[in-house]
Amino acid sequence: MFAKAFRVKSNTAIKGSDRRKLRADVTAAFPALGTDQISELIPGKEELNVVKLYVHKGDSVTVYTSGGNPILFELEKNLYPTDLMLPGVVVPPTGLPQVQQGDLCAIALVGNRAPVAIGVAAMSTAQMLASGLKGKGVSVLHTYQDHLWRSGDKSSPPAIAPLDPTDSCEEKVHLGLQGNLKSLTLDGEEENGQVPLREASEDTSSRAPSQDSLDGKPLQEQMDDLLLRCFLHALKSRVKKADLPLLTSTLLGSHMFSCCPEGQQLDIKKSSYKKLSKFLQHMQQEQIVQVKELSKGVESIVAVDWRHPRKGSTLEGSEVRKIITDYAKRNRLVDADNRNLVKLDPILCDCILEKNEQHLVTKLPWDCLLTRCLKNMQPAYQVTFPGQEPILKKGKLCPIDITLALKTYNKKVTVVRNLETYGLDPCSVAAILQQRCQASTIVSPAPGAKDSLQVQVQGNQIHHLGQLLLEEYRLPGKYIQGLEKAPKPGKK
Repeated sequence: MFAKAFRVKSNTAIKGSDRRKLRADVTAAFPALGTDQISELIPGKEELNVVKLYVHKGDSVTVYTSGGNPILFELEKNLYPTDLMLPGVVVPPTGLPQVQQGDLCAIALVGNRAPVAIGVAAMSTAQMLASGLKGKGVSVLHTYQDHLWRSGDKSSPPAIAPLDPTDSCEEKVHLGLQGNLKSLTLDGEEENGQVPLREASEDTSSRAPSQDSLDGKPLQEQMDDLLLRCFLHALKSRVKKADLPLLTSTLLGSHMFSCCPEGQQLDIKKSSYKKLSKFLQHMQQEQIVQVKELSKGVESIVAVDWRHPRKGSTLEGSEVRKIITDYAKRNRLVDADNRNLVKLDPILCDCILEKNEQHLVTKLPWDCLLTRCLKNMQPAYQVTFPGQEPILKKGKLCPIDITLALKTYNKKVTVVRNLETYGLDPCSVAAILQQRCQASTIVSPAPGAKDSLQVQVQGNQIHHLGQLLLEEYRLPGKYIQGLEKAPKPGKK
């Protein structure tokens, strides 16, 4: 339905009475939702708009948005959820859930219960089984990455671990439409708005460990660690300066949840903070973010300290390798069948994969993983001079560069650059070379290098330069480039 661009007719803020009516309509349409879930879906004080639009086929659709993100749409007087983060039910190996033709269904991928599409069953469960699980099973209305999804903040569905096989006999329903919202695990491509059915199975051999046993830590301590981890990862990889001020509820629902590692679920009530507001108060005390109540009862993040030590601190290559190795082992990402391979969770995917690799690359060898991590990090170097504090600079450490050039009448000159990087004054070096070589010297701006000078000495003076840099200044030879061009002994 939203596979192509749509035309917006109107976009207006919803009134208080209409908000209450919408809440009642959602309660009636989805009886399995609790009061807290209804309040989370339709907040009492946050921005809520009703958008009238026409899809490419000409149908008139009403969309309800919260904080600019679509949460529900109404078609032919029926409400449909558009929040692709609402968990559905993965089909257990024992069989399909019971659905009737026309029932609202959530579609999930094998290995992740987070729905990636919303549709209506094109046939009942009995008809699906009678057809041998072939043919058109679900008419798709809304999918991940369609134009309705693009109208929001473009957040990705979270990674939600499959249900335990022991729970397969118990149908866990989160939404319903004249009954229950069924979740079908499907694979295959969408074809003309229809999804071909395939037999689904659940692979439980690689399921992540339950949270109450991870690292042997108490559940509350685990949840505190997970909360901080998702918060920092969301700020680093998803929140931009242009997004500020950002509703705290949007930070949690659209960014932090989607940063949760596969096999784990973020639940603030199980943390020591109990509430997001208390956690953000702590983050404000740590001077990471600044939170303000821009309207009564509604808090927003208005500033982020992007230079906070959580990023920008320096690490040596050996430290990076240890961090990556410990992370992979702690989260049980080492492939059980091939110990040389590491499975990529959402965090590693965000760090090292290109966009076109996100859905193709699931494992990498250790050496490739470490190489990619190092390549994506900002290079830096530190120079220490006697009696001074170390100087840390971004970028690669360039060696002192010595070259020969030809000037007028085929006369050779020696040019040396990057002296300042190693604490050497180009003017002092030029004065010493002029005296030792008995040759004229020139100090001038280095081409293509901002605030950097080069020294030019008449003739091939690389031998004298080598003695000065290696013996007197005691610079390691690996940081000097061009010494091999010195004149050979006995050659004029």
